Amino acid sequence: MKAIVVTEQAAGTAGMKLVDRPEPQAAINDVVVQVHASGFVPTELTWPSTWTDRLDRNRTPSIPGHELAGMVTALGYGTTGLVLGQRVFGLADWYRDGTLAEYVAIEARNLAPLPGDVDFTVGASLPISGLTAWQGLFQHGRLKSGQSILAHGAAGAVGSMVTQLAREAGAYVIGTGRAADRQTVLDLGANEFVDLDKASLQDVGKVDLVFDVIGGDIQKRSVERIRAGGTLVTIVGPAEARPSDGLAVDFVVESDRAQLSEIVQRVRDGRLRTNIGKVSTFDDAVAALNPTGRRKGNTIIRIRP
Repeated sequence: MKAIVVTEQAAGTAGMKLVDRPEPQAAINDVVVQVHASGFVPTELTWPSTWTDRLDRNRTPSIPGHELAGMVTALGYGTTGLVLGQRVFGLADWYRDGTLAEYVAIEARNLAPLPGDVDFTVGASLPISGLTAWQGLFQHGRLKSGQSILAHGAAGAVGSMVTQLAREAGAYVIGTGRAADRQTVLDLGANEFVDLDKASLQDVGKVDLVFDVIGGDIQKRSVERIRAGGTLVTIVGPAEARPSDGLAVDFVVESDRAQLSEIVQRVRDGRLRTNIGKVSTFDDAVAALNPTGRRKGNTIIRIRP
């Protein structure tokens, strides 16, 4: 099969190569999926799991990519819940070869059915951003109707999901970004927009939850806006700042079939919009994954036409 591999961390995305690799086999509780579309998060090239296994042994050349949508082509021993030929989407294990390939072996529990009226490209754009937003808001942030949230990067891949899901849950949403993002963020449902290049967070009222995708000084200033008993949720590593009377939670997203199904149902009925920036063919994938300028939305690679 064709696959994109990385061999040297220092080379970054410039070190990606499209090569021939053996097709994977399904282990116990696995399925093999013929990948139709794959997502890619640039920061994964800085994750240890891209380069080493759980025992810290070098596992390069490794195949990056963790989001996928495709068709089940083989079932491992003991696999239940999925059938041959089924359309699926989901999130691959961090320490296994990924989804920038024509086929991937993946634990069945990491996949959910992809309805026939949802395109593979859309399906591949949902797992990381959708699950990150869902888990950060409802599992870790315990967001409830009537509460308020400061959502950073509200026009980005994760932030746009946070904004929409929080508003649907009945929260008052203050989205942040650059000036050019204002209308996008408001169209996604935010009640207010804050331009981080110009406005001061001191002008923002107290909120119940801060959803941080930036870290650094923005995180530290945001903590001051959390009311007593509130929560900081961050996805950029251990929190550098903590609310004086509240919680700080950092987490790594996990695949969850039930949550994936909730997310894709919202896409089907129009309650949730995806944020797809660039879509590329597999042959042009290496160039597409080495962009110039600011990334906007998810980058999706169509593995099959």
